[in-house]
Amino acid sequence: MTAVAANGLTLEYESLGDPAAPPILLIAGLGLQLIAWPDAFCQGLVDRRFRVIRFDNRDCGLSSKVRVRRQPKLAAALAAAWLRLPVRAPYTLEDMADDAVGLLAALAIPRAHVVGLSMGGMIAQVVAATYPERVLSLTSIMSSSGRRKVSQPRPDAKRAVLSKPIDPDDPESVVQHLVRVFGVIGSPGYPTDRHELHAQITRIVRRGYYPAGVTRQLVAIIASGNRSSLLRKITAPTLVIHGADDPLIPVEAGRDTARHIAGARLMVIPGMGHDLAPGLQPILVDAIAAHCRDAEAAPRGPAVAADAV
Repeated sequence: MTAVAANGLTLEYESLGDPAAPPILLIAGLGLQLIAWPDAFCQGLVDRRFRVIRFDNRDCGLSSKVRVRRQPKLAAALAAAWLRLPVRAPYTLEDMADDAVGLLAALAIPRAHVVGLSMGGMIAQVVAATYPERVLSLTSIMSSSGRRKVSQPRPDAKRAVLSKPIDPDDPESVVQHLVRVFGVIGSPGYPTDRHELHAQITRIVRRGYYPAGVTRQLVAIIASGNRSSLLRKITAPTLVIHGADDPLIPVEAGRDTARHIAGARLMVIPGMGHDLAPGLQPILVDAIAAHCRDAEAAPRGPAVAADAV
């Protein structure tokens, strides 16, 4: 792994596979580090002759932490959004989309297939709408358009995600807390072995757990609001993947996302919740690889200079 300067930040990233292969940029979800994209999932795409780039979003993992004069209050942001008032946030999804494009520029990659997970799907949508010349294809996984009506989580999932560890200063307490969270939001049709989940989350916590950044990223989502009109600007070939049993972002949010993107294809997976369970990974790899290859076969416009950001 290594880091580059992009959009005024330092972004930690990892590049896997042949540098000359078609690039796939993976954008992770809320508070999730680059290693949340499972190694087997990434290797599956590499085996299909893609270059895979995964990175830590700002305020996460080993990337830059954003300095703020005052930490935003989640309750205040939620109340403002409910009253349809402006939400004050240190940054927005648009800023995080600029980070992703800045990373591509720093790596001299003119165009990439962009794949986003949950919040990362929202960021990927913004990249595709705002920087169409940079995007070979878009894959939005378990994400939404930001329309509140279709994006409400199941009560138990909301409680789990907003809950806190018993002792936030004890790494094992944090691990146990996150294991419980993923036990609620995970895929009922593709259960993850508890020992395997514990090991994966332990690795994440030890590498760079940063709850203050999670709050700021969540406020960025809230501040960005309904992006339905922005989604209508997307012209890249788009695949929307959603779990039929997602308790955190319901499947209707995936259907709504696909409806707002011209020509988008919707793939609903029975038994899939809000995770990348081992049993799901081959299904997702096959779907994403096929979508990217189809997009490469389609006519497209001229490329842009890799430093044109």
